[in-house]
Amino acid sequence: MRHLSRMTAPHWLALYAGLLLAWAAVFLIGVDNGWAMALHDMFRLPVDAVGVAGAFAMWLIMSAAMMLPTALPAFATHDDIADSQGTGGGGRLVAGYLVVWVGFSGVAAVAQLVLSRAGVLEGVWLAAALLTLAGAYQFSAVKDACLSKCRQPLTFFMNHWDEGPLHMGLRLGATCLGCCWALMTLGLVGGAMNLGFMALATLLMVLEKLTRGAWVPRAIGLACLTGAGYLIGGTI
Repeated sequence: MRHLSRMTAPHWLALYAGLLLAWAAVFLIGVDNGWAMALHDMFRLPVDAVGVAGAFAMWLIMSAAMMLPTALPAFATHDDIADSQGTGGGGRLVAGYLVVWVGFSGVAAVAQLVLSRAGVLEGVWLAAALLTLAGAYQFSAVKDACLSKCRQPLTFFMNHWDEGPLHMGLRLGATCLGCCWALMTLGLVGGAMNLGFMALATLLMVLEKLTRGAWVPRAIGLACLTGAGYLIGGTI
């Protein structure tokens, strides 16, 4: 039964297909064409009209589209180690990872609903506050620690291999969340399912994990803080 738990070609194809479908859903929701109109109209309603289920679906699609590209190197590294040891568990690793982001999507959906009903979701001060939070977090020790682990998946798996694939997936998801949650929350003001925001944020998060040193996260932090300052300056 060992082969059933390994990340074989069909598993990788399914993972890439899920990623493509998530981005396709983002595109279809953001355009006005005939056969996608009903889907578009549903998700363009205010969040309090769509309800928690609709907001949760939006954040789930966003999380899949934005975070899977950053996690693929780690999944491939786990697969290489498992192949060398004749073990498996790639599917359980991915499942554990997804559990974390499903939880994040639920929290984000509730937060969006609460902020929408409070009438502050479109406010300048909320945007400035979230930009300040995201910018400051880019300089934090927690961010550095999580990013360091994300950049070195081989070391990560070797340190936690005895925990098993499911627990490693949960730990990997938590580490990834610790690295990216602040930038992800900008979706509250950047626009849930906004293709431009999502593409830019995904590119920046991938660059963070593929580059060495602190210059990319620090540059992102400075850009966020500058944006917050610009918004605050415009209201004074």
